Amino acid sequence: MLLYFAAPLFCSAELDFNINVTNKIEDIGFKVFLPQRDGDKVNKEPYINMKTEERAKEIFNMDKANIFKSDIFLFVLDGRIPDEGAAVALGIAHAHKEFVKKDRLLVGLHTDKRAAFMNEKLNPMIYSSLEYIAESVEDLINYLRIKTTI
Repeated sequence: MLLYFAAPLFCSAELDFNINVTNKIEDIGFKVFLPQRDGDKVNKEPYINMKTEERAKEIFNMDKANIFKSDIFLFVLDGRIPDEGAAVALGIAHAHKEFVKKDRLLVGLHTDKRAAFMNEKLNPMIYSSLEYIAESVEDLINYLRIKTTI
């Protein structure tokens, strides 16, 4: 079963967190597409010498293809506001689920206590797109074990 891991990946703390959670998910039998690790081809030839716009398109197309292949879409929601790229990826996964892969699970992980909206932790468009939001890594792992058979 393939899980697409959508998360911020722009500082050491985020990168380390993503790897840590990925390792725990893989330890229970899932295959994970983690863009920071598995999308590394865009940091090599011929991609590295492409114009910024061309390289961005390649990254988008690679991520979109892996979202489409995934059985589970995980969105790490931590941060003052959820990552913009991950939010776009959620929109793609949600639309693809509606029209093509109806059994895909759309799951959030939100360990952050900060809230961007008064009386709300998340934007309703994001919140309403997800079937479940885990509040800890342990909660996420338990949910994945219960909801799926690997």
